[in-house]
Amino acid sequence: MTPRSLARPIDRRELGVQFLRLAAALAVPAPALAFPADGRHRVAVDRNVMVAMRDGVKLATDIYRPADGDTPLPGPFPVILERTPYGKSQDGLRHASVAIARMLASHGYVVVFQDCRGRGGSQGDYVKYLSDGQDGSDCCAWILAQPWCNGRIGAQGLSYGAHTVGAMAGAGAPLAALFLDSGGFANAYQGGIRQGGAFELKQVTWAYRAAFESPEVRDDPAKTAALQAVDIKAWFKRWPWTRGNSPLSLVPEYEDYVFDQWEAGDFDGFWKQLGIYAEGYYDAFPKAPMTWMSSWYDPYPRTATQNYMALSRRTTAPVRLILGPWTHGNNHQSFSGDVDFGPQAVLAGNLAPDLTTLRKRWFDRHLKGEANGVDDEPRVRIFVMGGGSGRRNAEGRMDHGGRWRAEPDWPLPDARETPYYLHADGGLRPERSGAAKADRRFTYDPAHPTPSVGGTITSGQPIMVGGAFDQREDDRFFASEKPGRALADRPDVLVFQTPPLAQDVEVTGPITAELWISSDAPDTDFTIKLVDVYPPNPDYPQGFAMNLTDGILRCRYRDSWETPSLMTPGRIYRIRVEAFPTSNLFKAGHRIRLDIASANFPHFDLNPNTGEPEGRWRRMRPARNVVHLDATHPSHVILPVVRRA
Repeated sequence: MTPRSLARPIDRRELGVQFLRLAAALAVPAPALAFPADGRHRVAVDRNVMVAMRDGVKLATDIYRPADGDTPLPGPFPVILERTPYGKSQDGLRHASVAIARMLASHGYVVVFQDCRGRGGSQGDYVKYLSDGQDGSDCCAWILAQPWCNGRIGAQGLSYGAHTVGAMAGAGAPLAALFLDSGGFANAYQGGIRQGGAFELKQVTWAYRAAFESPEVRDDPAKTAALQAVDIKAWFKRWPWTRGNSPLSLVPEYEDYVFDQWEAGDFDGFWKQLGIYAEGYYDAFPKAPMTWMSSWYDPYPRTATQNYMALSRRTTAPVRLILGPWTHGNNHQSFSGDVDFGPQAVLAGNLAPDLTTLRKRWFDRHLKGEANGVDDEPRVRIFVMGGGSGRRNAEGRMDHGGRWRAEPDWPLPDARETPYYLHADGGLRPERSGAAKADRRFTYDPAHPTPSVGGTITSGQPIMVGGAFDQREDDRFFASEKPGRALADRPDVLVFQTPPLAQDVEVTGPITAELWISSDAPDTDFTIKLVDVYPPNPDYPQGFAMNLTDGILRCRYRDSWETPSLMTPGRIYRIRVEAFPTSNLFKAGHRIRLDIASANFPHFDLNPNTGEPEGRWRRMRPARNVVHLDATHPSHVILPVVRRA
């Protein structure tokens, strides 16, 4: 649907679109074009201004300026910067970011929209994430030197765009306000690229799709056809992969950066680089107002909460946190996967009229100094899932419900870490086991891994999908072998659950399991998953086991991320498995459940159980794994339970 602010007679608009497409095809800058938006100014656009970086590489940049007629106003104005790897002028004027840029310019901002290095119209070699800190900082220096800039720069971005904002902030860019949505790595080793030592295979599916826009593929019809012919699903059934023998082998530039991430298993200098490790650069961040936004089924709620906690304590400037129930960036939806959270779940109409207005008000306050009520808004806003009927709604999704709530800080001051102990009978109870010896055992076979049924997944198509689902195998979920089978019935999944709850229990915060484990393999993985178990009803006669959050640990990293060590078969080890934060109201009559397995595939790569180097293994074998549950080895999960009068 065309935004109202872009409406104008079709002949002029189509002429402008076609002109821009022609200019792009000829690889020459288009002159400034002026169109009305919904503010008081017209907008002039200078396209493909080539801005030089410190190494001489030039990045393609569009500049949206307030105008009088067709003439840009001299200003100076505050500036909002956005950087993207997806093509700043993709699909002409219909691109959502283009529409937002035009709207902001019509309200008295200069908007600078730039293609990342090696993408879109920019020069240079593309290496995912690692050039954005210096390039973003260099772009800010260039902006400050322009006569139309009043010295105040804001930065915004969604997903990869948010990563670029975090990167330039870590480089010490002179930003006066930030708004990061679903990105901005706190520590990519623990969220976004790897997690608990395992590698997130979304990096492969993202690279495969993004490769179609790489210059060597985009400009070569034969390579485009060859890449289209790659059967990526077949590749995900064919292990192991190597450099030169993977679904990315037709685009070595992309294959190399993925294998660089994959093979860098230890938390060494690779992971402490600017752009993927804000934790190491917090002191360089500008002491500026910033908003961190994410969601429970996004890959970045850990990133958002960690950045909020660290940076809000380093500055007196306002720092805000927003956490919704969505999948990655989908704040316009009331559902995630097969679960609906009700009309209150969407951002528009609940937190603000819409996301653009939410961001604009932030910048109006902190770049223009407008007294618009932003200062009075809560520091933390979270969506607490749960409380719905549990029945199937008109769209065929389970009604889980939920509501927004304001909080003074994160972690919630009212949350109390509460251990629930795992028992040999499958129970999950506050009481410790008194047994002298007790355990539960299973065999993990990497040739038949436990499938990922939803979760904090994005960019996974056509292999995987994120969100909340009944935890059953299904044709929609790669690696499912028996559609309809509950994951709880798989022999490689251990299930621990409470009795039906006598009263409501709210859990809000990060989830951690402390387990005593052993294995006959030198290395293996342990995964956890927190589940809200609905009792049966007419719509779901077998009940509904809804995933909330999950985590993983590769056991070689049990003691140190920097210095891994293999296990001695049969020896008992204490490990800590951390899941992303969540917020859920477990209603009376429901059960709190913890699932334990050794794979969550294809969300994470397979552990071959051989102890071979990360990303370079050649053999795989089954592992017989044990979780110990006796008085000496009190395996438990720690739940942040919120108790209020």
